Amino acid sequence: MDLPSIPVEQPQPSPNSAPGGEALAFSLKQKSICVVGAGPAGLAALKVILDSPQHKAGLWVAVAFESREKVGGVWNPALPVDDPPLTPLYDSLTTNLPHPIMAFTSYSFPPSTHLFPKAAAVQSYLESYAKHFHLLQHIKFNTGVASVERAEKNWVVKLSSGETRTFDLVIVCNGHYRIPRYPNTPGIGEWLNARKASHSAWYRHPYNLGDTVLVVGAGPSGQDITAEMKAISKTIIHSVTGAPPEDDGNLKKRGRVVRFGENGQVEFEDGIIEKGVDYCILATGYEVSFPFLSSPIMETALPPPIPPLPREVCNSTFSVFPLAKHIFPLQSHFPSNSLAFLGILVRVAPFPLVEAQARAVVRAFADNQALDPTREAVGIISRYEELRAEVGEDPLAIAKAWDRHKGEEQFEYRDALSEFAEAGGPWSLAAESGGTSNGGWGRVRVQDWEKEMYGHKDVLRKVWRQLEEKGEADEWVKGVGEGGPHEWIDLMRKLVKKAEEEGVKVEEADKAKL
Repeated sequence: MDLPSIPVEQPQPSPNSAPGGEALAFSLKQKSICVVGAGPAGLAALKVILDSPQHKAGLWVAVAFESREKVGGVWNPALPVDDPPLTPLYDSLTTNLPHPIMAFTSYSFPPSTHLFPKAAAVQSYLESYAKHFHLLQHIKFNTGVASVERAEKNWVVKLSSGETRTFDLVIVCNGHYRIPRYPNTPGIGEWLNARKASHSAWYRHPYNLGDTVLVVGAGPSGQDITAEMKAISKTIIHSVTGAPPEDDGNLKKRGRVVRFGENGQVEFEDGIIEKGVDYCILATGYEVSFPFLSSPIMETALPPPIPPLPREVCNSTFSVFPLAKHIFPLQSHFPSNSLAFLGILVRVAPFPLVEAQARAVVRAFADNQALDPTREAVGIISRYEELRAEVGEDPLAIAKAWDRHKGEEQFEYRDALSEFAEAGGPWSLAAESGGTSNGGWGRVRVQDWEKEMYGHKDVLRKVWRQLEEKGEADEWVKGVGEGGPHEWIDLMRKLVKKAEEEGVKVEEADKAKL
């Protein structure tokens, strides 16, 4: 198998001992860690690093750089005045996962929180998380990362303040909901220039957009905006690739748009033409973007077909390839465990996933021999072959599917990361002694109820919306969680049973594309 020649720094054993008298292999030389961003992934990374024995012994020093004024990342609201906006949060946004599934394993949402909380509640939760775990003193706000370059033995990080600093490890947590992805549909450029169309990143509310509004996209934003516009506009057209035409009151469901014409005319893949469209909202997703990384650290390009693996890391704007464990760059220019990417995967429960990824990063950084390049390359090639059999030979189709997990893949992935983290380094001894996740050191596995309720997420959201519309939601969650997390599990099971008894059906359009 042709693999990149991956540099590996030699471990430097130290006489420092972990609890129980067993030596941990990490260097006595103090090492510095840069975290890019203080959204959910950056906060999880900081928390896990601060929990490590290396940090507690003064051997690791971490700092996160956040370009905005406070933590939260995409959950920190902002008016859509920047180009692109700092966040795509619209006024009515709620989570599309129940918060017990969405929360970090080490910190629950407050008792009585709505099951599908509004964005403001998530932002408050993240601020509370940062305060509770004493993360704020390790974050430099209003300071963005302008560039990250590799020197001989470390990383040179240039900041928006003009300062330049060096680090041993860089953890990239800048999120992937900033750069809008636009379709290349004929005529869309003219609509954008005429301000008859905009990306959903600019959307905040359904008012003053016209009588007939077209929404393109079937993801959570496309569904939410369509539902919201339906109550305001005379006619709302929802374009979903492959969807059969269907009219339901003032809602028209149509297939993929194939052409944006003049005078508000839009043609769809089934040949139907709609006239008099006043405005179009493009809920067409976002590009994976790392503006502070450039060649040879990362190439903005579609990866070539494999095998062999490319010798450079490629960002197709849909996914990053090849990354060991979807985290560590397998390439030939620098040690793979010195740069890590958190939170790139989509269609997952993100907070506990980045928590697990952060634990894996700490293990790999603590032990230079933890990553097995050959084994990781074999795993990457195996996944590539599986996706090729599923979506075909087109490298673009494979790139689009690469970071999307289906079914219970995300849970298997999280457990595999936990096993890796616990196999050696900081968490091994605590896991063996029966430690728990609350202290940041114990054995963490995805619980059966998480898988169960994730499978019911769509019906739960539909039932919850019905309760909100009836004004009954507050009563359902009043006091829930005060006696422990099991109360949230009981509540969700009651709601699932309620849905079954009432015959609540979840249509395809209601399903969250996670």
